[in-house]
Amino acid sequence: MHPNAAYIHIPFCRRRCYYCDFPVFVVGDRKNGSNSGNIHIYLGELSREITTQVNYGAPLETIFFGGGTPSLLTAEQIGKILEQLAAKFGIASGAEISIEIDPGTFDRSQLTNYLAAGVNRVSMGVQTFQDDLLQLCGRSHTVADIYAAVDIVRQTGVSNWSLDLISGLPQQTLNHWEDSLHQAVALSPQHISSYDLIVEPHTPFAKQYNPGDRPLPSDEATAQMYRTAQQILTTAGYQHYEICNYARSGSQCRHNLTYWRNLPYYAFGMGAASYLAGSRFTRPRTTDTYYDWVAAGCHWQAELISSHERLLETLMLRLRLREGVELRSIAAEFGAAILDDLWKCIAKYQRYGWVEVLGLDLQVMLAVKGLSQDNSIRLADPDGLLFSNVVLSEIFAVL
Repeated sequence: MHPNAAYIHIPFCRRRCYYCDFPVFVVGDRKNGSNSGNIHIYLGELSREITTQVNYGAPLETIFFGGGTPSLLTAEQIGKILEQLAAKFGIASGAEISIEIDPGTFDRSQLTNYLAAGVNRVSMGVQTFQDDLLQLCGRSHTVADIYAAVDIVRQTGVSNWSLDLISGLPQQTLNHWEDSLHQAVALSPQHISSYDLIVEPHTPFAKQYNPGDRPLPSDEATAQMYRTAQQILTTAGYQHYEICNYARSGSQCRHNLTYWRNLPYYAFGMGAASYLAGSRFTRPRTTDTYYDWVAAGCHWQAELISSHERLLETLMLRLRLREGVELRSIAAEFGAAILDDLWKCIAKYQRYGWVEVLGLDLQVMLAVKGLSQDNSIRLADPDGLLFSNVVLSEIFAVL
């Protein structure tokens, strides 16, 4: 399959959030794409990398500017990157072009010009609607900034926009979480992402907190937060289409579906990971090492994915989606015998109600001793998705 998606990593942030382990470069509150030499240098190296990439022949259907804080770039800078991608690969008519934006980092003119450059989807990093929790996380914006940013989005006529929220934050209660969910719903974005905090090594949070210990919410509390998000958001009309993602009908993130369906994609920039020609490659995670790599010609030593690794990755990623795994495609690629082993992994979880087998009525399901290529499997909502790691651990241990 020819890749038709591209991820562009823009690593610059005003400050590093205390939970963040992404490859980012802190420029401070006064710097942006118009006045930062570091940003100008990086964009030059990014351009050189794009130039070296082999074109596999399909125009881009999705482009995603992630970070970092891509909204620190000017519209002219975003436009130049899009022009280069168009010249190198082509951009399909109707392509989804997304950019991550943070409250307080853009104004109406800037967003209007992003749209004029070709951006048609924005994803806003909100995280929580409590000022004390935002401060505790090291975020550079306030709740007032959130509402001001949403007003700008509405004024500019962005038709497809998303909000990001985080549960399981230090000192966060279920009441906090419910309030954030209700405020998010009231703003009526087309898409809401609801992530559970992971305390990553080498982050400020890792130095302050131990998972499972106060002031972090307990495992039971975070599980209830997950169920609460599912209840509030689906009741409000959002489809729970992926473990952490909810969308109005027709507003699923097409770019991220490329990842979850384990399809190939380009990636560019510091720390970005691509999946091309059956291999994965992650670029260096610091500016100096990334610049050295580009100067040396962007030569890859990619990790070739074996058939067995691809099977496990496909199951892991597609089971994140409510659409689940269509077994005919699994059998066609990896052999029908794999279905019996897969059934051994999931049968007990089907009895728990965590796994749903589609294409069988209840009576047949009770008697069946294996899966058919005509079946699909998916994780039940919410508890199957909530305990997905348990199910996947069993699959990884057996297959």
